[in-house]
Amino acid sequence: MIDSSLIDSLNFNARNLGIKWKNKIRKAPHLKHYNALDDNGLIALNEGLYPLAARTLDRGLDRSVVGGFFVALGKDQMRRNFPISEIIYGISLSEQSVIEYIMTDFIHDNPVQMYTAMGVITNIAEFFILGCFYTTKGFLEETYTHMNKNEAVSEELLKKYFRDDFFFKKDP
Repeated sequence: MIDSSLIDSLNFNARNLGIKWKNKIRKAPHLKHYNALDDNGLIALNEGLYPLAARTLDRGLDRSVVGGFFVALGKDQMRRNFPISEIIYGISLSEQSVIEYIMTDFIHDNPVQMYTAMGVITNIAEFFILGCFYTTKGFLEETYTHMNKNEAVSEELLKKYFRDDFFFKKDP
């Protein structure tokens, strides 16, 4: 069973986790699009992740909720001209922020807490891996749509390069 104080803390500390994430972004000079944002914009961009992660820990992994959130994130970031590589790395830094938070604030030299934390970290890793999957899906769907409408690329050519069968499905 996951400690409810951890779940509450992820919700309550979403802004603080966003600040920790922002600090990691600022140390990564190759994340040019993220680093072009001001601090508040950058923090706000990531705050919604932590309550969703907490909800996932509390209620289990709901692919439609997680998928919907990350598909929307991928589409939004594509519209804002973020490269997919930066987005995925940004998600990875979010995962690091959560894991570091768990390891420093909830683990004490107690073997039971360590064992519990390992399970939580496994769930967090699954959440963020699924997040990367759905973010990429959203990004590619938005790229496909943009190319089809704005770039006058033929449907045939788009289908040649966008072969995934899960595009534009409502239920992730």
